[in-house]
Amino acid sequence: MISIDYTLWIQMANFIILMFILNLLLYKPILGIIDKRKKKLQDTEEEIKRLNQSVDERMAAYEEKLRQAKMQALEKKHEIMKEGSDQAKSFIEAAKGEIPAMMEKFHAEMNREVSEARSILTNQSKKISVEIAEKLLGRSLQ
Repeated sequence: MISIDYTLWIQMANFIILMFILNLLLYKPILGIIDKRKKKLQDTEEEIKRLNQSVDERMAAYEEKLRQAKMQALEKKHEIMKEGSDQAKSFIEAAKGEIPAMMEKFHAEMNREVSEARSILTNQSKKISVEIAEKLLGRSLQ
């Protein structure tokens, strides 16, 4: 059986002293290490969140710059195409302006050649008709 005497008080004192010593030597250092780890993990998580936010901001800025560059390139492309179209129109208008003069020159040249051909053919037809008549008659007509 258990008897309640002075040893109970000694064991209680031993327990309290042991709790105090264990608290100083074991529990507080372990709790300190656990707190340091928690703080380090929290700091690391905050750093990760900050870095992720920085990466997201930079990606957004990069995508915006890329979008702006694409828009500028598209505008430049349209501008170049418009300039090319305008130049083509001016070339076409210049060619249209030259066509009537070229046609008039061509008609004048053609009329000149036709009149030359007529005069040559007229002279030759007279010669040929004289030759045919001479051959048919068997004598000279001149």
